[in-house]
Amino acid sequence: MKRGGGGPRILRAPIKQVKRARKLRREMSLPEVLLWDALRKQSPGLRFRRQFPSGRMTVDFACLSHRIIIEVDGEQHGYGDQPRRDVVRDAIMTREGFTVMRIAARDVLKNLDGVIAGIVARCSEVGPLHQPTAGPPPRAGEDL
Repeated sequence: MKRGGGGPRILRAPIKQVKRARKLRREMSLPEVLLWDALRKQSPGLRFRRQFPSGRMTVDFACLSHRIIIEVDGEQHGYGDQPRRDVVRDAIMTREGFTVMRIAARDVLKNLDGVIAGIVARCSEVGPLHQPTAGPPPRAGEDL
């Protein structure tokens, strides 16, 4: 008999994956560091997680409220079987209800402001998963 439920499946990563994500946070590439710093400072009202474990994968950045994954792709993403692996990863994340944005590392280095503007625009298009309420619901017997 299975007990408990944890939380959303996306937040129940195996401990091995969590440890790997922690290691990746300590070893972020220069484009990832620059993007992380800019996302924290220049994206009003949006909260991002970096090197976020999701199941058996770790994504570079995630905005859970807007269900957006951001992957910073270096040169190695164009060689060998990496493009096929990226397609598979994107399909898995799309099946989980996320929009995946792949951004070239060179774009982060050359046009960080443009990259941030694109991310904020995509988040605006998608909108938050939950809308804030105008207050508590009326009590029984109160008029609307």
